Amino acid sequence: MTLTDLENVDTIDDIAAIIRQCRDCSLGESRTNAVPGAGSDQASVLFVGEAPGSKEDQEGVPFVGNAGNLLNKMLGHAGISRETVFITNTIKCRPPNNRDPEQIEINTCKKYLRSQIAKLNPKVVVTLGRFALEYFFPGERISRVHGVPRQLGGRTYLPLYHPAAALHNPGLRDTLLEDFVTIAKLISPPNVTAMPDGSEVVTSKTAPKQLDLF
Repeated sequence: MTLTDLENVDTIDDIAAIIRQCRDCSLGESRTNAVPGAGSDQASVLFVGEAPGSKEDQEGVPFVGNAGNLLNKMLGHAGISRETVFITNTIKCRPPNNRDPEQIEINTCKKYLRSQIAKLNPKVVVTLGRFALEYFFPGERISRVHGVPRQLGGRTYLPLYHPAAALHNPGLRDTLLEDFVTIAKLISPPNVTAMPDGSEVVTSKTAPKQLDLF
């Protein structure tokens, strides 16, 4: 299956069906389930993580473990429903023992992520962690660029720490919270209030929710 073939499929679900049958690298033999991604086919925000973990491998759904629970809470804090976004990973199968993805695996899966981006055409792509950042912006460091939107190919990209990093390092949680609010600002048009003198006052439309996150 080539990228051209994938671009000719009708829906994001068709791409998922192809991914579930993929045996293009060794991960296709060691996995329990491929994890194509999940969410709305009308999503304006696409989240891209690293790779499925053990729970994702069992269920075939991305971000359903502890990192997924934290992701859900972060989304709630920013006033975003998980059902309105699409979530996937740079590679679609779990590496054995949750090791880092190898370059050959990333290269093999590129056609799937590219086709998902083309089909969804999201307004914002949020990269979660260093592997997703490296995929789009080789050589960048997440500690330097997190939370700063940038443009590439007419699309907005927002690099963020991976939620798993905040689980291992609680000091990153406040940083991740602040960065998630940036997503809401990127996708929510501001409220514009006309003043009597003809000027306009612009205020943010989306306010973060106060939640017991941890």
